[in-house]
Amino acid sequence: MCPHTPPCPAADATDAGAAHPVSVHFEQGWVLLCNAILLFDDTGAIRPDLKVIPPRRAAATARGEKAAA
Repeated sequence: MCPHTPPCPAADATDAGAAHPVSVHFEQGWVLLCNAILLFDDTGAIRPDLKVIPPRRAAATARGEKAAA
């Protein structure tokens, strides 16, 4: 149960990422939110039901790298 006022959004809400951080570990690349979502610095996440949310940003490619023919 969320002690914040107003309460944090639920883990399955569309704005779930707006929940308050409870444990921040930037040096390890993750943040635990009040709604039990584990956010990673690559924008991926793990929900409390263990559903994995893949990163939202596209992978960067090296300049000049060409696809194999």
